[in-house]
Amino acid sequence: MSPFPDTSFLCALYREQDNSKRADRAFKQLNEPLAVTSLLLLEFRQSVRFQTGLHHRDKTRGFTTSEGKRMLEDLKSDLDSGALNTVAIEWVAVHAIAERLSNVHTMAGCHRLIDILHVATSLHLGSEEFLTFDANQKRLAQAEGLKVLL
Repeated sequence: MSPFPDTSFLCALYREQDNSKRADRAFKQLNEPLAVTSLLLLEFRQSVRFQTGLHHRDKTRGFTTSEGKRMLEDLKSDLDSGALNTVAIEWVAVHAIAERLSNVHTMAGCHRLIDILHVATSLHLGSEEFLTFDANQKRLAQAEGLKVLL
């Protein structure tokens, strides 16, 4: 199973930022398509739309409509080409793992639900590696025995 990414990885992959070179390198080194879920794609697309909306209201925040459109087009291109593979998930099983992670880690680690769901999904898929630039999510993934590649 390929490594499983979170939204911070996709953001670095599709928008130039400090971590983009590392994300590009990790993506190019994959031997198989990168697995993504409908939830991960929804969160990424929502984030792009949110940042575009912020910029529309305040030009010092977020990013332009054209940049957001390019990001979504690049994502679609990678989905269409098979570089990204949307995998089917048994959400009831993922939620059970997420409940365990929440019970064990949230009070001490202050983890957000979406981060718990991404780590739970990675565990459910049998991934041994996780792709994230989020320090708190990295700690959660490592606490669960996942190797964080970034």
